[in-house]
Amino acid sequence: MHGNYIINSLLSACLLENGGEIGGEDCVKMHDVVRDMALWIACELETKEEKFFVKAGAQLFEEPDVKAWEGAKRMSVMKNQIEVLKGTPKCPNLRTLFLSENKLQVVSNGFCRFIPHLMVLNLSENIGLGALPEGISQLISLQSLDLSWTSITELPMELKSLTNLKMLDLSCTYDLRKIPSHLMSSFSKLQIFRTWCTTSGDYPMEDNVLNGDNENLIEELKSLRHLNILTIPPIKSLFALERFVSFHLFQCCTQALHLRHLRESNVFNVLCLENMERLETLCFEGCGSIEEIKMEKL
Repeated sequence: MHGNYIINSLLSACLLENGGEIGGEDCVKMHDVVRDMALWIACELETKEEKFFVKAGAQLFEEPDVKAWEGAKRMSVMKNQIEVLKGTPKCPNLRTLFLSENKLQVVSNGFCRFIPHLMVLNLSENIGLGALPEGISQLISLQSLDLSWTSITELPMELKSLTNLKMLDLSCTYDLRKIPSHLMSSFSKLQIFRTWCTTSGDYPMEDNVLNGDNENLIEELKSLRHLNILTIPPIKSLFALERFVSFHLFQCCTQALHLRHLRESNVFNVLCLENMERLETLCFEGCGSIEEIKMEKL
């Protein structure tokens, strides 16, 4: 993969460092000095089209004045203490917006109104964020949406407008109760979909692909031919597991499987997963009836 080649080249040149493992994935980090130099170079070379606005870890308690970043193309205010985004910024050039690791609780409905070319939006690790703004449907250029470690309770059907979406991360969204029917299948360009470690509570019955044993979600994901990284909500029966692993698409892209409350058998044969080419993590939860895990050729 071209991205891996670039990262390995930066590691070899000591411009990136090994960041260890987080959530089962290898990470890299950048030394503070290298980061400061990269930002300095970016700011020195910036044009009106290539402006960076970076206030990461700056102890901000309120959003920056909207006029200060109206010309920005890349913006990061991650790792601050911002609780509310109430402005309506006019940022026709903004492509990347990092808002992760704040204390966001509310994003105004007008916030997304005038940032039509935004491609990357990271809202991760805002534990108090329970809902997305109504105006998010206007981000029609959006390709990457990270909602991991937030408290959102449902995905609005308005997201159906985001037909360019390539990455959707819902990992560790423990309050997520609803994904409307026919929403996931509308993301025809989706390449990465993560829902690792989601709720074990009850789901609304009506118009919800999370209800039951993921049958409806699996049916919609089958149509996404560009998927190459996938984790889905917990599978709760051996029948559902057998059906899931029988699809070639899922065999090629599933990185992790979460099995919950399997009760049909006291034996689990790991080799039923032998065709899962990219499987790295297998998690059992509440499977007390399983007494033996074996590897026996089917």
